Amino acid sequence: MINIDFLTLKAFFTENSDFIINSRIQKIQQPTRRDFVFTLRNNGEGRKLYININPQIYHIAFMSMQNEKLRNIKIPKQPPMFCMLLRKYLEGARIIDARAVENERILELYFEIFDELGEKCLLTLAIELMGKHSNVILYNSENFVIIGCAHNVGSEKSRYRELQGGLKYIYPPKSEVHFSNELKKQFDGLNQEKVSQYLNSEIFHPAIAGERYTLFGELIKNSVQRDSVNQMLDDYYAFFQSKFNIQNEKNKLLEILNIKLKKNTNTISKISSLLNKRDNIEKYKLYGDLLTANLYKKADFCTSIEIYDYTNNKNIQIDLDSTKTMSENAQNYYKLYSKSKVTKEKSQEMLSSLKIEKEYLENILYSINSAQNINDIEEIKTEIFTEYKTNSTKKNTKIDIMKLNIKGFDIYIGKNNKQNDYIVSKLAKDNDLWFHTHSCAGSHVLLKVAENEPTEDIIFECCKLARKYSSASLPSKVGVIYTKAKNLRKPPAAPLGYVTYKNEKEILV
Repeated sequence: MINIDFLTLKAFFTENSDFIINSRIQKIQQPTRRDFVFTLRNNGEGRKLYININPQIYHIAFMSMQNEKLRNIKIPKQPPMFCMLLRKYLEGARIIDARAVENERILELYFEIFDELGEKCLLTLAIELMGKHSNVILYNSENFVIIGCAHNVGSEKSRYRELQGGLKYIYPPKSEVHFSNELKKQFDGLNQEKVSQYLNSEIFHPAIAGERYTLFGELIKNSVQRDSVNQMLDDYYAFFQSKFNIQNEKNKLLEILNIKLKKNTNTISKISSLLNKRDNIEKYKLYGDLLTANLYKKADFCTSIEIYDYTNNKNIQIDLDSTKTMSENAQNYYKLYSKSKVTKEKSQEMLSSLKIEKEYLENILYSINSAQNINDIEEIKTEIFTEYKTNSTKKNTKIDIMKLNIKGFDIYIGKNNKQNDYIVSKLAKDNDLWFHTHSCAGSHVLLKVAENEPTEDIIFECCKLARKYSSASLPSKVGVIYTKAKNLRKPPAAPLGYVTYKNEKEILV
C-alpha cells in the first residue's frame, strides 16, 4: 500500500473544488477517534466526505455506498467530544472557500458562521494527512487560536509544534519539497522537462495497479483506469482499509482465544498429571483387604506391618496410623480408595469436557485465521461473546454458507462453528455424507445425496475440500473421515459445531 502525497491531494481538491466550495455541512459523524464522515450538500446533490487520520491508512475521499460498506463504518451512539465540538460550530455551516496548501498534505476548509452574540465569525478546518502527525484541527481564521483538535499534541510529543485548544495554530515546519518513493518510481527514466510537465498538469489519468495507484495511468503497466481521482482514492483505500479492519479484528479475537486456549491447555495438563498420580488407587483397596485378612496378627497402634501379598506373591510393607487399630487402618484405606475413585471419575469427566472445549476453541481459532471478510468476523464475534455452550442454531436464522456444485451434487462448507452447526442440524438429511479432517480443526463439509449415489471421485473431491478448508499444513498428508449424516450425534449442552460420529471411513489426502 502507498500513502497519499501532496500531488494526489492537490489533484483531488482540483477535481472536487467546485462541489466543496459553497456546499453546506448537513451532518458530522465520527465513527472512531481517527476517522470522520462529513455529509455535504451542494446544488441538490449530497456526498459523504470521508477523512481518515490513522497513521497506517490516512486519506480523504468522497465515499461511494459500496465502499462505505467495505469500510464497515459504525456510528457510535455516544459521539466523541471532538465530534460534538465540530457539530456545535460547523453543522449547517457553509464552506465559503477551500484550498490545498501548496507542497503540503493539508486541505483547508473555510467557514463563515455566527456566534452566540450573532456576530460573524470565520473558522478554518485544517485536514492534515501527514502519517503519524495526521490530524483534524478547527481554529479561528482571524486570530489563529485553536478551538479543538482530533488529538492534542503536547511538548512531550513535539518540540516544534504543539496543538491543543487555546494555542495558536501554526503550519508544520517548512521543509524542502521532496517526492515520495512511489512518485520517484513512476518518474524513473523521465527527463526533468517531462517530470515538470506531469507535475504542472491538471489532466490526470487515475488508475490502480495492484498495491499501487497513480495519477498517470500511462506510467504503470497493467493499471486499471478509474473515472476520477476521487474514485481512485475511494476504491484504493477502501480495499486496504477493509483488509486493515479485518486484520485488526482478527488480532483482537486471537488475543482473547489464545488466552482461553492457554488456560484450557494448562488445566488439561494439571488434571492429566493428577490422574497419573491416581492410577495406583487400586492399591488402597488391596491394602484394606490385606489388613482385614490379617487382623489376627493384632498389629494395633503400630507404624507399619509386613504382610504377604497373595495377589503379587511377595511380602509388602504397609504404612499404618500408630494412633489406630488394624481394623481402623483397614477402614481408612477403604475410605481413601472410595474417595480417590470418585475423584478420578470426576476428573476424567472434567478432562473429557475440557478436551471438547479445546477442540471447540481450536475450531474458532481456525475460523478466525481463515475469515475472508468482515461478515465472517462478525459471526465469530457473536459466537465468542455470547454463551459458550449453546443449543443448535435457532430456527429461521439466515446463514450465508458456501455452496458448490460438482457434477450435479450440491456441497456445503461451513466457515465457522455457527455455520458448521447449521449444516449438521438444519441442512443434513440421513443419507447425506458428512466430511471432516481427523484430529484437526476444520470446516464441516456436507455432500447432499438425492437419487444418485455419489461416485468415489465425488467422495474424494469432498475429502479434498475438507482438507483444504482445515488447519492442516499443506505439505502433509491428512486423514479425512466421512460418514452418513444419520450417524452424527450432537451431545446435550455441547458447543456449537461439535458432534460425535460412528461407522466412519477414512481417506488419506
